[in-house]
Amino acid sequence: MIQIANAPCSWGVLEFELEGEVAGFAQVLNEMTETGYAGTELGDWGFMPTDPQQLRNELDQRKLKLLGAFVPVFLKDESKHAAGAEMAVKTAKLMKDAGFADAFIVLADENGSVPERTQNAGRITVEMGLTEQEWMTFAKGADFVAQEVKKATGLRTVFHHHCAGYVETPAEIDKLLSLTNPELVGLVLDMGHYMFGGGDPLAALKKHYSRIWHVHFKDCDPAVAQKSKEQNWDYFRSVNEGVFCELGKGAVDFPAILQELKSRNYDGWIVVEQDVLPGMGNPKQCAERNRKYLTTLGL
Repeated sequence: MIQIANAPCSWGVLEFELEGEVAGFAQVLNEMTETGYAGTELGDWGFMPTDPQQLRNELDQRKLKLLGAFVPVFLKDESKHAAGAEMAVKTAKLMKDAGFADAFIVLADENGSVPERTQNAGRITVEMGLTEQEWMTFAKGADFVAQEVKKATGLRTVFHHHCAGYVETPAEIDKLLSLTNPELVGLVLDMGHYMFGGGDPLAALKKHYSRIWHVHFKDCDPAVAQKSKEQNWDYFRSVNEGVFCELGKGAVDFPAILQELKSRNYDGWIVVEQDVLPGMGNPKQCAERNRKYLTTLGL
């Protein structure tokens, strides 16, 4: 049975150093429960308790399951691989020790750290990408992190393609999957990032299903994406302008995606994400409307 979760990024809890106040973990978890979600991801290290028993208690009190944790690593630079793996293992141990041994490490590039990629999110060209040697280093790092996590904890790793990082476009995702070990590195397919990055999420779901171990439901407003291209907005301006809109209000074909998932007997989780910047909008109301939209799809 497919179950529905949300994530702290829908409350403005992001991996970037940004100005603005964000809600504390207790408020975020309470509002997730109140709006009808059954699971969550961890958020940045330190957002939720880092003591396993305390973390478990907070989630149990709200009947929430922990599904994964986002870990950004600058994989292009081999000198960053060891520290990245150490952080991923520390995070995986926290989740396992809290009793969530089937949670994922959601590995990603250190998004937003390269000016050219951040400035051109949603309109990346081949010239802005990695060289062949850099691709080999990047993929080697992803495999290494996943191997270390698996060796230390048994947890699996999924890679999160992401706008404003080095793996954004459909071609870049294809490339990474071709270079990484399918036994070690899966894919979390994020519908909104895939569309903003220039692709059709339904086509990606069909093409890469065997590598897709985790799913994020995020929508993408094509009008905002087009305006971003025309006015040369950077990634953060695009997010601030609402490129990742409420589910059902953008161009992602969620009914068809859900039909595809069901036709393949997908019984994992769907994590709703509506990335907002700190202090942006009313996350609880958005979470409630997103959950109601999924109810209309039978979820």
